[in-house]
Amino acid sequence: MPVRRVVAMVAAVVALLLAVLFSLAVGARAIAPSAVCDALLNGGHSDAAEVVRGLRVPRTVVGVMVGAALALAGTVLQGITRNPIADPGILGISQGASVGVVLAIAFAGVHTLTGYVWFAFAGAGIASVAVYAIASSGRGGATPVKLALGGAAINALLVSVTTGVLTTRASALDEFRFWQVGSLSGRDADLVGQVWPFLLVGVVLVLSVARGLDALALGADVAKGLGQRVATVRIVGGLGATVLTGVGVAAAGPVAFVGLAVPHIARAIVGSDHRWVLPMAALIGPVMLLVSDTIGRVIFPPSEIPAGVMTALIGVPFLIALVRRKAVPA
Repeated sequence: MPVRRVVAMVAAVVALLLAVLFSLAVGARAIAPSAVCDALLNGGHSDAAEVVRGLRVPRTVVGVMVGAALALAGTVLQGITRNPIADPGILGISQGASVGVVLAIAFAGVHTLTGYVWFAFAGAGIASVAVYAIASSGRGGATPVKLALGGAAINALLVSVTTGVLTTRASALDEFRFWQVGSLSGRDADLVGQVWPFLLVGVVLVLSVARGLDALALGADVAKGLGQRVATVRIVGGLGATVLTGVGVAAAGPVAFVGLAVPHIARAIVGSDHRWVLPMAALIGPVMLLVSDTIGRVIFPPSEIPAGVMTALIGVPFLIALVRRKAVPA
């Protein structure tokens, strides 16, 4: 099994490199791979080189960051809640970020992606704290069922807040709708600089609870018997998932399906050990997002289909195939 896992990881790295090249070379204007390499390695000054460095490199880097962040967040949330259909939306985290962006547009006069970042982070953080506070109250503490129910309640409340603001502030509707669909278009290097420290923190947090997630999969009582601090695993993992979801949603909007489908694909490839599942998810997530984004650029040129739409179209068949093969744990 270790040899198979190593081969799978190497294959995933190769797939990611190809997806990055695909993203840099393909678009409304096709650029030869040799011209891409010239722009990156030799500092070429042709029009193609300027397009690659100025537009496609930042977009691709954001795609890698967002894909990894959402995939890791989904993996951790599925482990914490022991719910195979959990994703960053189950605890209201994505919707919390959406509320933050809506309020920024409607009341704070923020109209730039780099400005949205901080409001999205704040909204995601507040939503996750509210869900955990609800779930941890009463007998039994923050059990998986209470987390899911608390998340559903907070999510419904935040959807109502978002809808209420947008119906009373029509001027914010078009701008928010562009962000809400989930897209990598128009992302620049400044955005990368703002979110990468949070991505690093989130990755460290989720990797630190990998063993705890394996024990938690056996049940809370068994995990305690194995010496794991269940509450600590859930808090640290949930905090990491919140930070990573904030990164992804703030940078690209609530991109659908990456956090739901990728963890199942990763587990089908390397098994259930989170020390392997988490790195595999971090590689597969960017592949799915970059391929989706690139395909969306070329279907109806010069118009684009947002990446958030394409990820669902591409991810659904994968998940259906896994369900049919019974690769998803019961």
